[in-house]
Amino acid sequence: MAERQYHLKFGGNAGASVDAYLEYKRIVGEDDGGVLFTPEQYEAYKKKVLPMRLKNRIFTAWAAPSGMDCKLVGPETSCFCTHKYSSHKTDFENIPEDRPILLPCKVKGCGCVTYHYVPRNGSMALRCTCKHFSDDHSSKQPYKCKTGGCKCAGFKSSYTCGCGEPYNTHQMIVETKEERLARGHPVGQDGVPYQAMGGLTGFSSLMEGYMRLDPSGAGAPPVEFLDQPITSSDHPFLRGNVQSIKHHQTKQRAIAGGAGRSDETDADLAERMSAMRRPGETDMDYFERRYQERQKAERGRGRTKALPASRTVGKRTTPNNKPPPRS
Repeated sequence: MAERQYHLKFGGNAGASVDAYLEYKRIVGEDDGGVLFTPEQYEAYKKKVLPMRLKNRIFTAWAAPSGMDCKLVGPETSCFCTHKYSSHKTDFENIPEDRPILLPCKVKGCGCVTYHYVPRNGSMALRCTCKHFSDDHSSKQPYKCKTGGCKCAGFKSSYTCGCGEPYNTHQMIVETKEERLARGHPVGQDGVPYQAMGGLTGFSSLMEGYMRLDPSGAGAPPVEFLDQPITSSDHPFLRGNVQSIKHHQTKQRAIAGGAGRSDETDADLAERMSAMRRPGETDMDYFERRYQERQKAERGRGRTKALPASRTVGKRTTPNNKPPPRS
């Protein structure tokens, strides 16, 4: 028997309706109790809540001892009580003066006093040293194990974050915009009306701290790393655009009065020739030769930096332009 086929037809405003619903859920979240607000209730809700969010936004992050935000909490980030961050209190008419700022869970029957992030091991909950999962522990600090017969006094895990620090050395940071700016971390754009944005300030906020190249994460790489020469072992994108990159660098150095175009061309040709396989050269020989060439170039750069400071005469080192002392 042939399967039934359903032909669904949508009007021209179907896309706009979906966008309006998504906007509604981002603003209201679960505050409507599962029943959509009427247009009048929706407008009244926005008039009451949006000014609080624009004025008293709370930034939430799971931070390493160094101060790096390893996890920037967003609306869908789960708490130790298994409920989402958007299920916790994040809207304040007035910012509490006590620290830390408590974000209790709004789900009925949940005893979670404040939001506490717990990472996951893939799709599995994190396991405590008592061999039970975080879901088997109480939602109140110190998160004692609820499994019968277990004497675990509090949740502890051997999990190590990508930053290299263990789980128990991290801490939750709940702060205001002014406090976050004082730490030198980004706060994003003003005027975001959505509920429970936490520490999200852009697309990069979804990455782990050790991969995030903004002040809240690992930070921008040093200039020496960005300016290192492109070799055959680099990413194919860089190798494919080496001509345009070299041309831009040559033009910038010419403007600054640096090396001419001929020097850049010679260096580029030398690198291209070195990257080519030689007749009868095995894989091991090729990689060993390229490694030795890179080591030699690094030693050469080190000598170039040391030469202007002094010059060596025999076994004595004297300042430039001065003859060695007579014996």
